[in-house]
Amino acid sequence: MLNVENLTLHYGHSQILYDVSLSASVGKVTCLMGTNGVGKTSLLKAISGTHPRSGGEVTLDGQSISKGTRPYALAKLGVGYVPQGRDVFPLMTVRENLETGYACLERTERLVPDEIFELFPVLQDMHNRRGGDLSGGQQQQLAIARALVAKPKLLLLDEPTEGIQPSIIKQIGEVIRYLRDQGEMAIVLVEQFFDFAHELGDDFCVMNRGKVVLQKDAASITRQELLESVSL
Repeated sequence: MLNVENLTLHYGHSQILYDVSLSASVGKVTCLMGTNGVGKTSLLKAISGTHPRSGGEVTLDGQSISKGTRPYALAKLGVGYVPQGRDVFPLMTVRENLETGYACLERTERLVPDEIFELFPVLQDMHNRRGGDLSGGQQQQLAIARALVAKPKLLLLDEPTEGIQPSIIKQIGEVIRYLRDQGEMAIVLVEQFFDFAHELGDDFCVMNRGKVVLQKDAASITRQELLESVSL
């Protein structure tokens, strides 16, 4: 579904990513791991179009994505992005936040599937509450649900467990497993909660100082080897 080759990215004159290559397959969770500041979020921004890449190639579902393609165009092509910090619209209701995903859909497809509320029951109970009045965990559920409304082929999740209580972390993990097992999308998960990532990951990509230093599938690496590579 996703193939990234030799991607580079700059913020001004500072280079952040150096020839990064990554692939993500349908029906699998690809975990992007590493300590703070190694470029994980920057890579998701480049893939989602929220920050332009400087060079390299990105292919989505066999289609080459030209450099500078805008985020809304990528969203229509099937890229769903749940950013770090969630970025829900605080003055809009839960229902209105979910309906922003309609912009990627044909008019006949503009509805919030019942499946969304089955995955996140709290959102149905709070559909008239403003996004800014939700707890951090509820906002995270809303951010994921909003991305799912747009029916993505590729789902990018940037640290979905950050600042979230354990019960909701468990629920989010169950949702990710469910989405993977449906076999309809590829999932790229950026996560620093090691156990959460290790339990969910089918493929692992570890970054350090803007470069990929390890890529292996779950069957090819032990927990200890992965932990040591992330800690470098």
